[in-house]
Amino acid sequence: MKCEICKKKIQELFLQKFKGTYVKDEKGKKHLVCFECQKILRDKKKILEKI
Repeated sequence: MKCEICKKKIQELFLQKFKGTYVKDEKGKKHLVCFECQKILRDKKKILEKI
């Protein structure tokens, strides 16, 4: 899977879990965001603006 902000491949951990998080928008769609982008943006509102 790839990050929806920076388009880098996200590391896969044990049992096919990803080192990142899913962020839901207003419509309920899930977006996968990597750990590095989370550290830079820090706020859900800023993350959704970038997507």
